[in-house]
Amino acid sequence: MKNLFKILIVAVAFLSLSFVKNENKVINVVIDSGHGGHDFGATIDELNEKNLINEITEKIKKLHNDSEVVFYYTRIGDQYMDLKDRANFINNIKPDLAISLHVNQNKNTDANGFEVFVTDKNDQYEKSKALAEKLTTKFSKTPLRIRGVKNGPFMVLRNSECPSMVVELGFISNENDRKYITSEQGQTEIAQTILEFASDLK
Repeated sequence: MKNLFKILIVAVAFLSLSFVKNENKVINVVIDSGHGGHDFGATIDELNEKNLINEITEKIKKLHNDSEVVFYYTRIGDQYMDLKDRANFINNIKPDLAISLHVNQNKNTDANGFEVFVTDKNDQYEKSKALAEKLTTKFSKTPLRIRGVKNGPFMVLRNSECPSMVVELGFISNENDRKYITSEQGQTEIAQTILEFASDLK
């Protein structure tokens, strides 16, 4: 009987340690806010990409409340950061994922929608693609038209040593997309979608 009791104690202790291990798992994510400083990015009238992405980044920071997900930001506010420094920042953090946020622009104002780029010029391609597809599924619940996951040899993607993606959050040149991504509701939905996706990585 004493032996059985000892076995039960050991089993309970093992299960307790297992739960502690799961509870302590932390996901690290870098949010790379595109452009900044003298680099305005896509621009239409008085609206520009660097400010728009900064607004969405601020929403992510404000709404984030999951202690098991830690976000790091390549820029806070309106600072310029070149592509090499962005990749170095990501590699120094060694995160589980890096998400580079942008908005699109096209001379054809009918072009619209959400799309994600990964690159096959990186050893993390398969993981990046799988995660990009999951994020795309999340965004299918928003009003943005889904344009899918595509291959793009962007420098930040090529040089990142972790799963990474460039996310185009709609077209600033399209009236419907522009209304959504500049609205309080739209920016909140975008931030919440990214936060939910990050929490699902646990």
